[in-house]
Amino acid sequence: MEHEAPIRLAAFFGILIMVALGELVSPRRVLTTSKAIRWASNLGVVAIDTLAIRLLFPVIGVHIAFMAQEKGWGLLNAVDMPAWLSVLVGILVLDLVVYLQHVMFHTVPIIWRLHMMHHADMDIDVSTGLRFHPLEIIISLFIKLTAIAALGPSVFTVILFEIILNGTAMFNHGNLKLPLGLDRYLRLLVVTPDMHRVHHSVTIRETNSNFGFNFPWWDRLFGTYRAQPMAGHEGMTIGLSQFRDARKNQLFWMLIMPFTEDPGAYAINRRGADPARISGGKNRP
Repeated sequence: MEHEAPIRLAAFFGILIMVALGELVSPRRVLTTSKAIRWASNLGVVAIDTLAIRLLFPVIGVHIAFMAQEKGWGLLNAVDMPAWLSVLVGILVLDLVVYLQHVMFHTVPIIWRLHMMHHADMDIDVSTGLRFHPLEIIISLFIKLTAIAALGPSVFTVILFEIILNGTAMFNHGNLKLPLGLDRYLRLLVVTPDMHRVHHSVTIRETNSNFGFNFPWWDRLFGTYRAQPMAGHEGMTIGLSQFRDARKNQLFWMLIMPFTEDPGAYAINRRGADPARISGGKNRP
């Protein structure tokens, strides 16, 4: 546990650099807004998120996992199984929790207001995978800590899951052009950039699909999977129809967005609606 921070930092920067280089070498889409401004704002949110968590919640997931092991909390500490199986079950269950949490963030109006900051990015690349409102991060942390206490995964499992979750979030938001044949098979095991990009479409029924971060199986199992965007990956519009002003994607406006802006018509119960039309900054189902 004492080496958790350097391990996670090394994984974070290693994956960030690899995906960013991949975007330069083989981009999937031409970006429509200033990359320098977007990255400054998106990485600025990361700094605020990290500071908020470290100051407000010094007890993080690995500490809860350690306490669960010490006190015998959680399902996995009550069931006798091989260590490798315990790790596998722990990662799968925690990933399912993240999927369900993501669906909830698109369902509960007050939480959608926080989550829409992530979707308001008018381009999608590796930095979008790090762009979450600080209050959303805090809510996510509460859910994660509760899940860890109830499940009782090992410290190793929690660290491994965090690295996988962070890495796949950057990978599947990457502006990466993968060979179509590779993507077809890869998305059977992991959420690919082409699969997750559909989730960032301006079209309502596409926004409310492909909620998975790590594994694609939950979307297929629960009927939220959509293979491709209707307009194609090069032709689709990224973001939300009520946010088409690039100035609103600067750090200050991003932070106050949940409290000042129109949440639009993106509630989960509109998943089957007709495509949203961009007209006057409003959603038209």
